[in-house]
Amino acid sequence: MSVSMYQASVPVLIRGLNNLSALLDKAAADAAARKIAPEVLLNARLAPDMFALTRQVQIASDSAKGCV
Repeated sequence: MSVSMYQASVPVLIRGLNNLSALLDKAAADAAARKIAPEVLLNARLAPDMFALTRQVQIASDSAKGCV
């Protein structure tokens, strides 16, 4: 039985993007509860050499798009 690249990759990518979406929803709810402007979190970095959150989301979506 052979497995196509589509069958092996798309479910993993969908799960990853769904998890990312859930994390972004939680971050938005937390920002609203703590009265933090969403732009603050979108431009945040956990370390000085990291990309901002917006760029990391873009990389995740580009990776999924490029794989399919």
